[in-house]
Amino acid sequence: MPKQYVVFGRPVPRVSSRRISVLLASLAIFAVFSLLFTAPSSISGPTLSSSDHRFSIPVSIPKWKNLPSWNPFRPPAHAPQRQANDTDGESHWFSDWRSFAIPFSSSYTLDEDRTLLPIMPKRTEIYCYYETTLEREPAEKEAESELLLSWRRAWWAQGFRPIILSEQEAMNNPKYEELQHMIDINPALRTDVMRWLAWENMGGGLLAHYLAFPMAPHDDPLLTYLRRGEYQGLTRWEGFGDGLFAGAKQDITLALKSVLGSIKMKTAATFLDSMPSDVNEEKKAFWVDKAPKSLAYYSPEVVKTKYAAVASTIATNRAKGLDQLNQLIGSHLHLTWQNNFYKGISVLKPLPKHTTTMIQPAVELANRLQKCTESPMQSSCPPNNPKCAPCVSSHPLKIASPAIYRNTTGLYTIGTVPHPYTLHTLNEFRDSLDIPWIRRESTRDLWLAEVTKEYLGTGVGGASRVIRFKEAVAAEFAASRSIWLPAEQELPDDLDWHFGFEVPLEGLDLGTSETPVPGPERRPQPQHDKKDGPVANPDDLKREPLLLSHAREITSATRGKALPVRNAIEAWNLADTEAWKFARAFLARERVERRKFEEEERKYAGGVGTDRDR
Repeated sequence: MPKQYVVFGRPVPRVSSRRISVLLASLAIFAVFSLLFTAPSSISGPTLSSSDHRFSIPVSIPKWKNLPSWNPFRPPAHAPQRQANDTDGESHWFSDWRSFAIPFSSSYTLDEDRTLLPIMPKRTEIYCYYETTLEREPAEKEAESELLLSWRRAWWAQGFRPIILSEQEAMNNPKYEELQHMIDINPALRTDVMRWLAWENMGGGLLAHYLAFPMAPHDDPLLTYLRRGEYQGLTRWEGFGDGLFAGAKQDITLALKSVLGSIKMKTAATFLDSMPSDVNEEKKAFWVDKAPKSLAYYSPEVVKTKYAAVASTIATNRAKGLDQLNQLIGSHLHLTWQNNFYKGISVLKPLPKHTTTMIQPAVELANRLQKCTESPMQSSCPPNNPKCAPCVSSHPLKIASPAIYRNTTGLYTIGTVPHPYTLHTLNEFRDSLDIPWIRRESTRDLWLAEVTKEYLGTGVGGASRVIRFKEAVAAEFAASRSIWLPAEQELPDDLDWHFGFEVPLEGLDLGTSETPVPGPERRPQPQHDKKDGPVANPDDLKREPLLLSHAREITSATRGKALPVRNAIEAWNLADTEAWKFARAFLARERVERRKFEEEERKYAGGVGTDRDR
């Protein structure tokens, strides 16, 4: 007979085997849920320290407040407040400094359609002065306006906010009355002083001549310094004349007082010539830095010395000569870009068997960037780089179509980012996709894994790949080394502002006339390495445009039978979808910023230098 246990004088009931099983099962379920809700999201393996040869163990465990999506009992939260200018077509975004730390935007924005982008860097203002009251021939005024537009595009592409000032800003300066009483000074000096009055009225910063252009990589030390907007007193550059000045308002005020009170005002022709001798000798007014190697100033003296043919045309027909000068500057800006990316252009083509049509806009852009810009002096170099490598049509930049992204110095990348539906439609060569196939047979995040496999390897999850992709698209200086185009859209119409020069038109007819556009199989294609995958079959190329067109309809659908399929493939390919939305939103935000700037500046200086045709 089994022994009877007694507790506090009361017999303890016997526990049956069935009750023991229920108890053990409950303990097991509790243990599983405890692991799910308390385990860290990622635990790095043990690493051997080189100093003390001990294994390092993670000491931080994520807290509930840092993992809101893990807590099923957490109450819902409000989405962040909408920001100004956060929409363009189907692209919506929210700018925040945590964008490179959060792989999936919806976890922060609480909106599947709103992409988390990095904070847009503040553009430092750079001013130039253009007097609108002078009488000019219409052709001459148009030529000067085109030069000012080129000046604006070049500085905008380098991260500045180029603003044209006129006599209106100078007249708002209290010192304008003092200048008006000086009736016997040189007209050229009067214009130069007006330029400084307008600059002081704006609060200082950078003042450039509209013939001074940045011609260097985006990460050039001088350009990086100028973008900061913090200068050590009033600064000019040796041998650069009045091409560029930098300084704060109080330093500009002191210089203006010195000039307006100088006895040289009656004989001098420029602002610098009118500075008191003792101030110049002791360098009290200016910090004089070394001649800038990253800036090109096409002053009349430089043009006459280095580009005599253009100078001769300006002397006989100023409007025609300025057109030639503008064309010369544009060719030098393009040449500088080609010299910066001497290793060539990489047109990404992952999964190359059926994506030839998909990357065709990127190929067309590469062909245009590869071309030599027309110039009145074709083999000439910029004044700041007399030993440049001139563009030669017989030896163009190399264009390749690798399947992977490489962050290499001297290599420019043009990426085509497809929606998951577009990619799988082309890759599988299927007329349509359905949910069972997506769930059971499709490979998740195929595009991103292919593009980053050399960069990150094969054993990395989608979240880590998305973060690295975002850095490649939008990190500091990244936008100057690559451009990422959504596969479902045409080439942007403001590429000239992105690159800083007028991108040449391709030699082929792109559909602007009645001549039919040749198919992908007849257009110039990048050099294809066998190790990057198979070459497209000519018969398959004929079918690719129809599949791509169908995929574009599905990805833009907002209702109907296509919507559940699109939602399903986006949910099954979270990383690829996030990459597509991020690239599309980043390009759209850049376009919105530029258009807003154009609208604001069109009101000033008579609208000269604005892209009026856009």
